[in-house]
Amino acid sequence: MREIRLDGREVYQGGFLKVQRDVVRLPDGREAVREYIRHPGAVMVVPLLDDELLLLERQYRYPMGRVMLEFPAGKLDPQESPLACAIRELREETGYSAAQWAYAGVLHNAIAYSDEGIHIYFARQLSAGPAQLDAGEFVECLGMTTDALDEACRRGEVTDAKTLIGLLWLQRWRQGAWALDWQAAPA
Repeated sequence: MREIRLDGREVYQGGFLKVQRDVVRLPDGREAVREYIRHPGAVMVVPLLDDELLLLERQYRYPMGRVMLEFPAGKLDPQESPLACAIRELREETGYSAAQWAYAGVLHNAIAYSDEGIHIYFARQLSAGPAQLDAGEFVECLGMTTDALDEACRRGEVTDAKTLIGLLWLQRWRQGAWALDWQAAPA
């Protein structure tokens, strides 16, 4: 089932995405071409507000041509750990800081054409503060119950893969089926 890289080259490098074109040997000995996007990785945070609300964002996503409802997320900076990125992104996009963090896992949302991995974190015991949005970033935060988010997903209003996976993790954790190991925020 394994494909072996024989040759390849970068065919495009943008601000943070790179496109790679490789020649591979297939399991049956034939050769094929694989084109894919190299991505530095990202994080998503499922922020739990004290009153049982979830903290979500509304943000215009240019490739989709519309405002999307999603959990806070962002890409890893060079040499940045996923937890440091999660802490930074939550603070920058929402203004919130969390006293406790739990790592759920990683999701690969586009395995046929990208190596992007999105690390999923849960955050609780939130404290509000001012958002510190990047230049050109426009985000509207809102609180939403799990049931309301679930219904928005059912109606097809939420189509963002990472948010759908975040909701799944949240529901399975609350049912006691999937564990989260909560840790104090690093000093």
